[in-house]
Amino acid sequence: MRVGLFVTCLIDAMRPEIGFSTLKLLEAAGCEVVVPESQTCCGQPAYSSGDRKAARALAEKFVEEFENFDYVVIPSGSCGGNVKTHYADLFSDDPVWLARMQRLAPRVYELTDFLQSVVKLDKLPGQGKSPGKVTYHDSCCGLRELGVQQQPRELLGKAGIEITEMKDSRQCCGFGGTFSIKYGNISSAIVDEKCANIHDCGADAVVLGDLGCMLNIEGRLRRTGDDKTRVLHVAQVLAGDI
Repeated sequence: MRVGLFVTCLIDAMRPEIGFSTLKLLEAAGCEVVVPESQTCCGQPAYSSGDRKAARALAEKFVEEFENFDYVVIPSGSCGGNVKTHYADLFSDDPVWLARMQRLAPRVYELTDFLQSVVKLDKLPGQGKSPGKVTYHDSCCGLRELGVQQQPRELLGKAGIEITEMKDSRQCCGFGGTFSIKYGNISSAIVDEKCANIHDCGADAVVLGDLGCMLNIEGRLRRTGDDKTRVLHVAQVLAGDI
């Protein structure tokens, strides 16, 4: 099958190695992977901030770049949620664009959902490699907009990694895109609670599926003196790039 990989602008700019781990996993599943070079942002920051004009322009760009693939895979619950959940709102006043999006939406998947639900990948490149005692953070958009919760845990189990659940793993880390900028004090209090839960379960590493959460949690851990707990994207762990 021919898969379009939407890398996400944050991964491209901040942690491109996650994109390469994603590519390794999709190729291990036998996919022909294409990465459109013209891709940029899904438009989530603009949409969340109320700039519908900019968000609409980026949504149209996304549809044009990806509508001809068998599937579109996104290693981010927040970007995937924006595309599958909110593009319909952006196109609600335009029947032509709405129809194009409705044809595309069922083929758009968050990475772990695609690997577990569509290609049912059993042999993982990271089999037998573990970063130690692992806990998992459920990113808000992936969980609440896409229903991603068991998929990454099942894949990690196939890779031989046991999850030690932290308290309130489904609770927000405090990032929320522009929320962390507009409400810095509240965001800091939320991520402090998340970091305390990570410490309390004795994890050597926290694994998750969204780079925004990853940067927020890792940044807070480091600023508060924890230079040991690793914060890893699930693609890195499943691909063995740890």
